[in-house]
Amino acid sequence: MFKRNAILRPLPIRAFLPIAALAIGVATASPSQAAGTVVNASLWDKGVETAMATDLGFPAAGKDMSKVTMGIALSVETVKAGEITFEVLNSSKDTIHEMIITRLRDLSRLFPYNSSESRVDEDKMPDILGEVSELDPNKTAALRLDLKPGTYLLFCNIPGHFTSGMWTIFTVK
Repeated sequence: MFKRNAILRPLPIRAFLPIAALAIGVATASPSQAAGTVVNASLWDKGVETAMATDLGFPAAGKDMSKVTMGIALSVETVKAGEITFEVLNSSKDTIHEMIITRLRDLSRLFPYNSSESRVDEDKMPDILGEVSELDPNKTAALRLDLKPGTYLLFCNIPGHFTSGMWTIFTVK
């Protein structure tokens, strides 16, 4: 209890240092500080002035993948099974991208593609495990998944992006 008419003095700044240090630590904590493996993913494109390719969706057999106009670059392509955090950066200057991850059971299987919408029909994809959706240019997001051994496909399903080559294969051992 305070005494009536008591003079209240501010605490010295050093009294707040432990609290400030804790607050700064919490504010700067990132998913990469979590247990498990971290995979950096960059969603890129050649810019809106570049005409989009139209026939470079998965699978790539017989396609000239040197013509891709968009893509997903990963810091590593193979990791051990377990908790994996994808730290995703949309490195585009002006285009929204997303990253969806699905398990591939057949590397030659065509995805259910809706030509009128220029995108994969996600409702017909039984193995979608998660996504970072509609990420604005120069923004980041994280996706944490517990993945079992297998082959996975990461792709962007913004209209036209999948067939522009915006996909990559990822392996978990």
